[in-house]
Amino acid sequence: MSRYQPATQPSFYFIGVTTAKSSIMRVFPAWARHLGLRDAVLKGIDFPLHADPSAYREAVSFIKSDPLSLGALVTTHKIDLFNAARDLFDVIDPHALLMHETSCLSKRDGKLVCHAKDPISSGLAMDGFLPAGHFAETGAELLSMGAGGSTIAITWHLMQEKRGSDVPSRIVVTNRSQPRLDELKRIHEAMGARVKVDYILADRPELNDAAMASLKPGSMVINATGLGKDAPGSPITDAGLFPERAVAWDLNYRGDLVFLDQARRQQVMRGLQVEDGWTYFLHGWTQVIAEVFDIAIPTSGPPFDDISRIAIEAARE
Repeated sequence: MSRYQPATQPSFYFIGVTTAKSSIMRVFPAWARHLGLRDAVLKGIDFPLHADPSAYREAVSFIKSDPLSLGALVTTHKIDLFNAARDLFDVIDPHALLMHETSCLSKRDGKLVCHAKDPISSGLAMDGFLPAGHFAETGAELLSMGAGGSTIAITWHLMQEKRGSDVPSRIVVTNRSQPRLDELKRIHEAMGARVKVDYILADRPELNDAAMASLKPGSMVINATGLGKDAPGSPITDAGLFPERAVAWDLNYRGDLVFLDQARRQQVMRGLQVEDGWTYFLHGWTQVIAEVFDIAIPTSGPPFDDISRIAIEAARE
């Protein structure tokens, strides 16, 4: 018997690990009222990390066949779900095809569409807090710990020709397993990457400490591992030293946020700019909601500030 029951009202799904703990479960109803999405509801679907492919296929098949199931946002399982259910997608957008991942499922004209929205949402988030010309002016590098969908998207954004010389002088990606690093290298080669990239197998935090120690001043250090949200802890040790004037970005905004705490303890001493994942959360969700419900949602200015304010107020309830 299927775990899924036919939807009785317009339904949007959140495919993750601990979806009930996310503030989006309180935020979405407030956003739906603000955006005029009458009767729309958000439902969580939880899977363990690297779930059985059949579990992903069952979820995608249900959404595809159920008339009132309109689409989904996918976190954590972006690559695994894509690989498991690729043949179920009627349309795959160019980003998803290149990156072999999906962060969004939508329907158009009876077809199930697979999207990779992270290249857009991560770029909007990063460009919102990183000064224009940062890499060009400082020669800074980038370390992204974790070789999943977020790192794929962030490095894609930073390698775009339109950025001109404003790209990292070197990108370092670490991961606990080799296959994800190999897949990221394949994607970068397919893109014709114009930035030097080092792919480092780091199966213990001390190796991430060492990678961080090799960075130039002003470099960006990203926790894209899920540690601090999907699982407790941090990819670095308390002894890990951030580069001077570094930008420390934790893609998480909830959880035990150990990496964020580690960065804040060094903020004054090392002159760090410390960013959490809240704006990334906002852009990630609003980009997918816009696609699933076929509406326009602002990405900046007072209308976007209203969306952020509504989310903050709802999250506190």
